Amino acid sequence: MDFKLNADDEAFADSVRRFAKDKLAAGALERAHSPRYPWEIAQLLAEQGLFGIAFPEKDGGQGGTLMQAVLAIQEVALVCPKSADIVQAGNFGPIRTFVEYATEEQKARFLPDLLAGKKLISLGMTEPDAGSALTELRTSAVADGDDYIINGTKIFSTHSPEADLFLIYLRFGPGLDNIGSVLIEKGTPGFTVGKPSSFMNGEQWSQLYFENARIPGKNVLLGPGGFKKQIAGFNVERLGNASRSLALGRHAFNIARQHALTRKQFGRPLCEFQGLQWKFADMYMRLEQAQLLLYKAAMEGAHGLPSAQSTAMAKLAANEAGWFAANESLQIMGGMGFSQEAIVEYCLRRIRGWMIAGGSIEILKNRIAEGIFERSFPQRLPKSQ
Repeated sequence: MDFKLNADDEAFADSVRRFAKDKLAAGALERAHSPRYPWEIAQLLAEQGLFGIAFPEKDGGQGGTLMQAVLAIQEVALVCPKSADIVQAGNFGPIRTFVEYATEEQKARFLPDLLAGKKLISLGMTEPDAGSALTELRTSAVADGDDYIINGTKIFSTHSPEADLFLIYLRFGPGLDNIGSVLIEKGTPGFTVGKPSSFMNGEQWSQLYFENARIPGKNVLLGPGGFKKQIAGFNVERLGNASRSLALGRHAFNIARQHALTRKQFGRPLCEFQGLQWKFADMYMRLEQAQLLLYKAAMEGAHGLPSAQSTAMAKLAANEAGWFAANESLQIMGGMGFSQEAIVEYCLRRIRGWMIAGGSIEILKNRIAEGIFERSFPQRLPKSQ
């Protein structure tokens, strides 16, 4: 088996690498520490063809592959970690689910501005009482003629302070079979975006409130029975999470490696101390192992959606390898690694959030075990209890 990228993917990665070094290297540290969404970078990335990489050309995408989308995130992250978040937003997460299931009319209304980096879509899944147990969500849609009335609230939505469009998971009635999703535009009467709050990594989110918000029926993305389709599409989002976790871990590793080559203590470069050599060996091996699982999942998606098992393993491995590498890199660099004068501590904080978002590492282990035993393991108590 050949573990090298094919010629097309290698050429694509090289072009993204050169673009990132030329256009994104300057200001990378400042971007990382700014809470604002860099719209100018989003439009620059869109002009470069780094949005919608694996989307069909008929939808305004590039007609490429999931592997190329993964490569784009990684190459950008190795130069400017914050810009990799923007590549993610233009390829994975809610925009990917939207492209997978939206009607032609919905695509015509929203997709051109999203793919041009002029507007942003945010996903509303988590609620105060529905996190990992997503099927317990309470946000509801009730039919009223040709419209729907939306009530409920969402928390922890990525890009929610800046987004113009929101993909909201909700229920049209009781039970799993009545869970679906709708599209709600910012400014809709009855829909309020709360004041921004900050995560540990500096990223901001706003609570979303729906109080008798009225939307037209044409804004339904997936009606009752759409939950399984949405989750299948959401599996792809995990590739974006995994790509960034792995790339930021590698970014921290590269910085620490250069530090160990040039920094001297006790009259010797740090790289000559065996204790640090072992740290680098452990980091490198874990990063390489996770990279193979990520590529395997991306290759599965070449002819459709990758399996839930492969994406769960890729995300788990990338989360843990990225976190380990960033944490060890910070330790190797000492005070400089802990300082915001270097970007290593930012990489550490970002990766820590991805170990929760998109399926926590514990939920991923549950999902992998289900694949191993070919059966489900419900977490809820039986109804009789």
